[in-house]
Amino acid sequence: MIYWKKLSKEERNNKVQKALNANVNFSKDTSLGYPASKLDGKVFYDADFLKDAPVLQTFVANPNHIGCHTLGDSESAFKGTHVLEKEVLDVLAVDVFKANPNEYDGYISPGGTEANIQAIWMYRNFFQYKNHATLAEIVILASEDTHYSIPKAANVLQLDWLKIPVAFENREIDAIALEAIIVTAKENGKKYFIVVSNMGTTMFGSVDNPEVYTTILEKYNLDYKLHIDGAYGGFVYPFSNEKSIINFSNPKISSITIDAHKMLQAPYGTGVFICRKGLIENVLTKEAQYVEGMDLTLCGSRSGANAVAVWMILFTYGPHKWFEKVSVLQMRTQYLCTELDNLGIRYFREPHMNIVTIHSEFIPKTIAEKYDLVPETHNSENKWYKIVLMNHVEVQHLTIFIDELKETLLCLKQN
Repeated sequence: MIYWKKLSKEERNNKVQKALNANVNFSKDTSLGYPASKLDGKVFYDADFLKDAPVLQTFVANPNHIGCHTLGDSESAFKGTHVLEKEVLDVLAVDVFKANPNEYDGYISPGGTEANIQAIWMYRNFFQYKNHATLAEIVILASEDTHYSIPKAANVLQLDWLKIPVAFENREIDAIALEAIIVTAKENGKKYFIVVSNMGTTMFGSVDNPEVYTTILEKYNLDYKLHIDGAYGGFVYPFSNEKSIINFSNPKISSITIDAHKMLQAPYGTGVFICRKGLIENVLTKEAQYVEGMDLTLCGSRSGANAVAVWMILFTYGPHKWFEKVSVLQMRTQYLCTELDNLGIRYFREPHMNIVTIHSEFIPKTIAEKYDLVPETHNSENKWYKIVLMNHVEVQHLTIFIDELKETLLCLKQN
């Protein structure tokens, strides 16, 4: 690890305070030109406890993290907390996802949905600017298990999405179907492919092999850009599978999305977008001339408090404690799988992930509702229910669930 280490509570608090002191202080400074202020004091008052709560203190101070702080200048009024965001990105891009130092760009986004749209927007413009591609010549490739942000991006950016089938039981991409779809797309005039490969799908936790895509695209000499959607798996898979090469050590991977508001337990509305150098400039909004630096993000203004929250979490744990946390969740996941095996219940589980998705025929509706199991679809055609082994899910919860499931299935069998 180059950047990631564990800091003491005092070190963390001091560093956040130093960052806030380097920002504009709307309570004390004469700042006349910003269309912003601290949060309304009648509601978000400066309580005494805030001095011991750095993230809440940052929330009240209300720093704006507009722009991309890995490239060029940024709003100097918030330079202190911008530094903390850059430290987060160094940890994630370099220490976790194996980029070389200073060879990436990125930002803390308002979530994985925006980060995925940011990637597709960036590649669409890349192909348009570099190859003078038309919208009709650019297409998105992603599996049927892909997050709904991908069809949303296709709609917003006016691109076609080719949905790739997966095997029902193991959720692997159907390589034969993929090749046929690519060949047909090429015959229909598609020349440029934006590939979204999953590192932990939302419903199954399944992890795509990106080589399945790239091998076929290269076989037909087609231009492509490869994006990894690690919105769910980004804070699990690199730690549970230390041999993973789904990172920037693979030169074919150009960008990665992660969500901090899932496994990292940051506040909702906290995603991460990271890409290689030389790409994010394709989404520069030149009209944002009043913004110091360059606006290279889809959202524009965004909360600095979310970036500080991620910084606090990462530097509270450090890499070793985080590995330990993921390992505990893996053991709990394995415990659940062993119990399901003993009951003869069919399920899917990616070995390095903490999601277990069970065939719906084994889950009575009463059990699903009582334990808040999430269905694949909210209609009568649902075939799967998922359990996510998050930090709050203890073995005792799983034991109670298994005992009740066993009893309910036995009663149904006898009747």
